[in-house]
Amino acid sequence: MKTFCKAAGMGLPVLMALAGVLAPRASAQGPIPPVVTPIIVDTAVPIIVNAVKPNKQPAGTVKFEGFVLNANVAQITARAKGNDMAILTFPLSEAAAAKMQGIVDKGGYQYGDKVTIYYDAATMKAIKISGKPSKPV
Repeated sequence: MKTFCKAAGMGLPVLMALAGVLAPRASAQGPIPPVVTPIIVDTAVPIIVNAVKPNKQPAGTVKFEGFVLNANVAQITARAKGNDMAILTFPLSEAAAAKMQGIVDKGGYQYGDKVTIYYDAATMKAIKISGKPSKPV
């Protein structure tokens, strides 16, 4: 048994040296050439998905959606749609007052009517009021 261990002990370093000498060298792998040519896209021409529509309201106009509390020829008071605590009163511009006169003659806006008020942010004057007035009481 002792001779076998001595022979194995001597033969192991020899086998390791032979494996190091006879083993193939490691080399880096190069890039694989592409088989399919890439598709070239022309990026010079933009793709128009949707045309931009011009804003119908003049600059500085703000939109307010709410429910009517009180409306007459001179002003309109409305509660905001999402916030019950926000109540705003808008004086009417000359054009809006003339249109409101026609609405008041037919019965006017009643409490709770849904309206959209376009107003000037600087002066808080209502420029346009849209919404269907309900039937008079």
